[in-house]
Amino acid sequence: MSEFETLLVDERPDRLAVTLNRPQARNAINLAMVRELHEVCAELERRPRPLLLTGAGDVFAAGADIAELLERGRDEALQGINSRLFDRIARLPLPTVAAVAGYALGGGAELAYACDIRLATPEAVFGNPEPALGIMAAAGACWRLAELVGRSVAKQVLLGGRRLTAAEAERFGLVAEVVPGPELAARAHALLDRMAKSSPAALRLTKLVLDAPGAHPVADDLAQAVLLESADKRERMTAFLERRRSS
Repeated sequence: MSEFETLLVDERPDRLAVTLNRPQARNAINLAMVRELHEVCAELERRPRPLLLTGAGDVFAAGADIAELLERGRDEALQGINSRLFDRIARLPLPTVAAVAGYALGGGAELAYACDIRLATPEAVFGNPEPALGIMAAAGACWRLAELVGRSVAKQVLLGGRRLTAAEAERFGLVAEVVPGPELAARAHALLDRMAKSSPAALRLTKLVLDAPGAHPVADDLAQAVLLESADKRERMTAFLERRRSS
């Protein structure tokens, strides 16, 4: 991949690790970062791999770039600049993991909500202070956060200005695990290592069915039908039976 202005990219055969890299602006999400994250998405749509998102320094992302937001109006809102990006990240073929150190606020929180799994350091804080700036959290928080933590907690965050500590986020199910800061990257990569041992097709179809709206039995059956016919499934099950016979 090309060099980026706002991102650091560690490209590996079985994953893509992307660091939001605007430490001077607490990794605030600006238009340049949006464009570059779209490029990352295009690469992962072309060649599906799990995605790991982190932030440079001791912040994940402290929100959208306020100086740019100040100049946005109705037309920019209707373009869905951040919401279209976060929706694209949510729909990536294979799992996405956000490793959150420090603040994930505003658009930074919404970016983390769009990922499939979140890990956090004890210092992590999630919040959506947009109403204090005269706007709303319009890039997915109003429905994603409710799906993740329930409507009551989501209203406390979005309407009451509550910020969730890492411990609270873990208790409400927003965060899978709270990890000491020095161990965050290693623990996130260990999670991706476990994913890498699974069938990519099985992960992809499982995510597709999990995220599909409406009745699931038919989607389950169709996805399983594809997987049961795959050579990968036959190889994995044959190896499992052979290991069991030899033990």
